[in-house]
Amino acid sequence: MERGRVREAIGCISQRLMKHQAPTSKLQRSTNLQAPGRRRRAFKYRSSLDSPAVANETPTTNGEPRHPFDLEERTARFGEAIIRFCRKIPRAPANDRLVCQLVGCGTSVGANYCEANEGVSKKDFRNVIGRCVKEAKETKFFLRMMAAAEPKHAEEARGLFREAKELHLIFASIYRK
Repeated sequence: MERGRVREAIGCISQRLMKHQAPTSKLQRSTNLQAPGRRRRAFKYRSSLDSPAVANETPTTNGEPRHPFDLEERTARFGEAIIRFCRKIPRAPANDRLVCQLVGCGTSVGANYCEANEGVSKKDFRNVIGRCVKEAKETKFFLRMMAAAEPKHAEEARGLFREAKELHLIFASIYRK
């Protein structure tokens, strides 16, 4: 009976402490100090039902389009193309494994690049860009395997392979500098 009361008292105390606890991270403190009129970037959704569903951030440059060589956008489009390609692949035991691997590494190129841009140090940036290089190389490998497994989709796989190769070369160049 005594243990139940102690647990209840500890629970009440911890709830009060959590309620009045000051923010601990820099991010938590900065969001509390922001002006009320300041808003986050709005997401842009598809306007017609014919186009594929895409969620991306609107450009921050007062209506001007983003730079054509924006790697964040390019890697995001590459990941979307990989997903669309993998949906076309027929279900089979060998194909299922290849599809899982291809979607994983193809989409993580962009995710790792986004993470690299938020890096806290040069060493962290270089480490995450190194992961981008590895994921792009892995994507090339699985696209090659997919072309061998499904010859009727080989032409589309070759186009994605070229893009993966370009991304691999770009990230390898960034990594070396």
